[in-house]
Amino acid sequence: MPASITLSNLSWSTPDGRALLSNLDLSFGAERTGLVGRNGVGKTTLLKLVSGELPTQSGSIAFGGRLGFLRQAVQVEESATVADFFGASDALAILRRAEVGEATTEEIALADWTIEARIATALERIGLDAQPETLLASLSGGQRTRVSLAALIFSEPDFLILDEPTNNLDRDGRDAVIALLASWRAGAVVVSHDRELLETMDAIIEITALGARRYGGNWSAFRERKAIELAAAEHDLADAERRLADVVGSAQVTAQRQARSDRAGRKKAARGDMPRIVAGGLQRRAENTSGNKVRRGEKRREEAMQEASAARERIEILQLFSAQLASTGLPSGRDVLRLNGVTAGYQPGEPIVRNLSFGITGPDRVAIAGPNGSGKTTLLALISGTLQPWSGTVSVMTGFSLFDQSVSLLDRALSIRENFRNLNPRANENACRAALARFMFRADAALQQVSTLSGGQLLRAGLACVLGGAKPPPLLILDEPTNHLDIDSIAAVEAGLQAYDGALLVVSHDEVFLENIGVARRLQLPLGEEIIL
Repeated sequence: MPASITLSNLSWSTPDGRALLSNLDLSFGAERTGLVGRNGVGKTTLLKLVSGELPTQSGSIAFGGRLGFLRQAVQVEESATVADFFGASDALAILRRAEVGEATTEEIALADWTIEARIATALERIGLDAQPETLLASLSGGQRTRVSLAALIFSEPDFLILDEPTNNLDRDGRDAVIALLASWRAGAVVVSHDRELLETMDAIIEITALGARRYGGNWSAFRERKAIELAAAEHDLADAERRLADVVGSAQVTAQRQARSDRAGRKKAARGDMPRIVAGGLQRRAENTSGNKVRRGEKRREEAMQEASAARERIEILQLFSAQLASTGLPSGRDVLRLNGVTAGYQPGEPIVRNLSFGITGPDRVAIAGPNGSGKTTLLALISGTLQPWSGTVSVMTGFSLFDQSVSLLDRALSIRENFRNLNPRANENACRAALARFMFRADAALQQVSTLSGGQLLRAGLACVLGGAKPPPLLILDEPTNHLDIDSIAAVEAGLQAYDGALLVVSHDEVFLENIGVARRLQLPLGEEIIL
């Protein structure tokens, strides 16, 4: 049977009754398919239904071939090893006993003499230097994700089912996963916001509140098609609003004519120029005619309003976010940040940053690069002042804001509006609402409590509160800002940062994001030297 996954009339609702997936009809073959959509729209739920982790409520799922499923979070026991993840501990134990002459005849007959080499090949394919006996607890979260992916390759499935496979991976890990998918010739269904990874796809399926739609080609082809759809939606909206204005204008003209006719009729009747019975009949016919015209006009107006509303909803779904920000006033020659000979760490005698010197001048945009554990977060702690250097100096010559992954500068117990007023005490209510509206928090959306926001909304709210004021800080420091954001949210963050004219210092493994926000220089750790791009 050829490799395939077929979803027929599939629906699923949350325990509180909210419909998440409705009447989906999708099919996946022996190709690489990217699954995209806003956070909370049901992408991970769909993968859990396909994997059997969640039972179907309505509809059916049919399979042809074996599935290999990679979850976002890889939980391990303290004693678990890489071999355990591969399901190969017993087979390797037989080989170890055979090596020292302790294996039984039956064990030697059943021994898999190639298993160790196949495990090594799978680990090498995703770029991880680990041994079967390596404890999983000794590996970082990103390394465990790579082990999990290697175990999938080892099992030789007909379909890879991957949920955000590059989340929390450093640059080498991301490159390994991207290279794996680029060369994968079996089926793959990949939920991801990683645009580099999505460029390796053969098709993109977008899930929205309106359902699912398939687009042939990779991420670039998908974006081109979406741009065409946006232009068409904007054209349809302009036409619908023009028709609505015509209908409203025509109704006003008709009402004015009818009012004049009614006044003339009443004057004529008052003069007594016609018998009362004739006047009464004319009045009834006029009233009926007037009522019919009003009903027809109301129907046309309602239809035009519905058409405009439907067109406007398409624009809201497709429209990309853009921002206009006040200037920071940062001149090009001003020193913003300077580190001289800095050494620091958390444990005595175990420095993480060693003799590091670098600086930022004017509205420079710098990325801090390096593998996980190389000291990127430690460097941000030094710059923000939460960690003191053992030797050397750290000088920040201007105001700054630090956006960590939890956007802790916002008070979770307060609304977005209240956070803005706290961070911009001189702003009046009109300025507050206008600033939040520029970041797509309009009307009641600005009153949402921060603790209820999604990851993308949270970061956008932080940017609104910091960048939306009359004088944004001249330096922004961002720590992995795109982790766990959907693609629309990443695009919104990029738009905000593109409009910002201050200096940026960014930790990110997302190369497309760094390119889109105009990063021009890198500080490579742990070498402590600047690399000019």
